[in-house]
Amino acid sequence: MNEFSLINKYFAESSFVRKDVIIGIGDDAAITQVPQNQSLATTTDTLLKGVHFLANTSPQDIAHKAIAVNLSDLAAMGAEPSWLSLSLTMPDADEVWLQGFSEKVAELTEYFSVQLIGGDTVKGPLSITITAQGFVPQDSVLTRDGAKNGDWIFVTGTLGDAGAGLDILRNKLTGDDASASDYLVARHRRPTPRVLAGTVLRRLASACIDVSDGLLQDVMHIAKASGTGVILHVDRLPISDALRSYVKDLHQAFGYAASAGDDYELLFTVPEEHRNTVQTALDSYSIMHTCIGQMTGAIGKLDLKLNEKPYTLYDCERVGYSHF
Repeated sequence: MNEFSLINKYFAESSFVRKDVIIGIGDDAAITQVPQNQSLATTTDTLLKGVHFLANTSPQDIAHKAIAVNLSDLAAMGAEPSWLSLSLTMPDADEVWLQGFSEKVAELTEYFSVQLIGGDTVKGPLSITITAQGFVPQDSVLTRDGAKNGDWIFVTGTLGDAGAGLDILRNKLTGDDASASDYLVARHRRPTPRVLAGTVLRRLASACIDVSDGLLQDVMHIAKASGTGVILHVDRLPISDALRSYVKDLHQAFGYAASAGDDYELLFTVPEEHRNTVQTALDSYSIMHTCIGQMTGAIGKLDLKLNEKPYTLYDCERVGYSHF
């Protein structure tokens, strides 16, 4: 199978179609149309075998994560996803692998109403690079640098599940609750991009980021960009029933929630005057959210508290993920 027949068989014919795509897969470049009064948000992420996913990860799970992490970046900017480009590097044209991968791509593009508009296929070590684009009203872009002293810190969903799931797969974490184990592993393999939450937060949140590298590291990205400090209440971190069941030591669970990353929840700050509005709006869409702290005027300082007392994380090797 050559490159062009591969693209036609597994990607071109099954792609979800949008009206704002003038020319999609099949030409030298895609031609698209940005709606009036909208800005175009663009993000790119690469997933490498052995770095972002384990060697035995299914093609469906790889496709899911590759798309989800990009849509999560768009959500953190308040953007609605529109188009994807895919660069796929693989050691050989394994048709069984391609079938599973492409079917998941088709499923997710239809679910999120995004169109695959182009990309590339290359022979080499397995890696997946996706560029995702989306629209956001010109006066409503969410950024990291808008937080102010006194703003409340919120996070969607629960934290620490994906990190625990990865440690289970690596045999670094063991337990006797099979159901909880399955849940945690699934949260690692198939994160949920909070696209709807991102659009709800436009014009209301003062700053936003997705939790990819760990809560502590990511909240300090906001603090650094905004020129603020942070108080986080560790006892308020949203921890799932599965994580509590599998990790018997609550302090170890706090460590996962605070530092493990890969959850792709939205971490955002809200001024006091918008707090009730944000909570009502998120509640109306049944989007779980938790207030976990507050921005302070102590620039660059991170204070952790447990029951209002200073706290040091238990058995935490680092405060977040770093490639280098």
